[in-house]
Amino acid sequence: MGVYNRAPIEVERGEGARLYAKDGTAYLDCVAGIATTALGHCHPRLVQAVKDQAVKLWHVSNIFRIPGQEALADRLCAESFADVVFFTNSGTEAVECALKTARKYHSANGDPERTEIFGFDGSFHGRTYAAINAAGNPSYVEGFGPRLPGYEQLKFGDMAALEAALARPTAAAMIIEPVQGEGGARAVPDEDLRRMRALCDQHGVLLIFDEVQSGMGRTGKMWAYEWAGIAPDIMAVAKALGGGFPIGACLASAKAAKGMTVGVHGSTFGGNPLAMAVGLAALDEIAKPETLDNVREVSGYLKQQLHGLKERFPDVIVDIRGKGLLIGVKLIPNNREFMGLARDQQLLVAGGGDNCVRLLPALNLSREEAAEAIEKFERACEAARKAAA
Repeated sequence: MGVYNRAPIEVERGEGARLYAKDGTAYLDCVAGIATTALGHCHPRLVQAVKDQAVKLWHVSNIFRIPGQEALADRLCAESFADVVFFTNSGTEAVECALKTARKYHSANGDPERTEIFGFDGSFHGRTYAAINAAGNPSYVEGFGPRLPGYEQLKFGDMAALEAALARPTAAAMIIEPVQGEGGARAVPDEDLRRMRALCDQHGVLLIFDEVQSGMGRTGKMWAYEWAGIAPDIMAVAKALGGGFPIGACLASAKAAKGMTVGVHGSTFGGNPLAMAVGLAALDEIAKPETLDNVREVSGYLKQQLHGLKERFPDVIVDIRGKGLLIGVKLIPNNREFMGLARDQQLLVAGGGDNCVRLLPALNLSREEAAEAIEKFERACEAARKAAA
C-alpha cells in the first residue's frame, strides 16, 4: 500500500552508526530506525543472540512457560517501577495493552463508569485504532469512521485543564509521552510530571507513560520519568528494547494490573523466544552505566554545538529541544526539504511535528561521530540558506 513517502535511498546493510545504500554510499545514521536501533546496526552481541536462539526455538504459544520471557520480565521489573509485564510485538500494541489495563482496573474495582482517558495535542501513541484516538491527531483519525468514545485531548502544558479533567467522576487515566517524539521533541517539564503524579493520586486516576521512544536509555537514564523522581502506574515501551528486532512491552504495578486476569488479553507472537533473547541482550547493553554516561556526554555535546549553529543560522534554526539523544531542531525552512539537504551531505535525520527535524542516533554514538554529524548538519544549514537566497 502506498502509505509511505520514502526517501530515495535503497538501503542494503548497516554497521554501527552507518547505513550503506545499494550504490555504496555511506550515510551517518541519526535516525536509527526512529530511535530503535539503539546500539547501532548489527551490534555483535545482538547478532549473536539471534544466532544462538535461532537454532534452538523461534516460537511457542503462550500457553507454555517461556524461560526467556520470564527472565526479561524480571529484568524489566528490576530496572523500573513495574511488578508485571505483558510482551507485545510493537509500541502501539503496548499502548493498546496499557489503555485496556487502565479501564480494566476501574472495572475490577467496581467503577466501570470510569472509562475516560485523556491525552494531549501533539502526542503520538501508534497507529492502531485506540492509539490514534488516544492521540487524536486529525490526520490519523480522519476517514476511519466515528471517533472512539472516552478519549479526549487536552492542550499540551495546560495544567488547569488537566486538573479539571482528572476531577471528573468518569476519569480513568491520562497518557503522555515524557518527551514527545513525533510531536516535535517537546519535553514535559519535570515539575509538570510531578504535578501530574500528584493529581492522579488525588483523584484515583492511573498515570500512563508512553516511553516507546523516550525510554530504554534515550534520555540518559533508563527511563525518562526518572528525571522527575516519580513513576507511572503503567508504561508502554518498545523500539530500543529489541535493538531493531520487533518487541514491545506494557509494564505495570501490581495494583494497576489488578484486572488483567486469565483470558482478558493475549498475543500470538508477543514474548516469543527469539524476541526475548534479543531483548535480554539489548537491555543488558543499554543498562550498562557506560552506555548511559555516553548518552549524557554525547547529547550535551550535540546540543551545545546545535545551539552554536542556531546563533550562526538564525534564518534556518528557531529552537533546540528534547532530552538526551532525543533532540529536536525547529526550523524556518520546510523540514522535509531540510531532510533532503542533510541527506545530500550523507546525514540522515528524522522528521517531526512543528516543522522539526529529530536527531535520534544510536546511544553508543562516539564523540567523533557526533562531531561529524554537526559538520554535516552545518553544511545542510548552509545549503538551506543558499536555497532561500
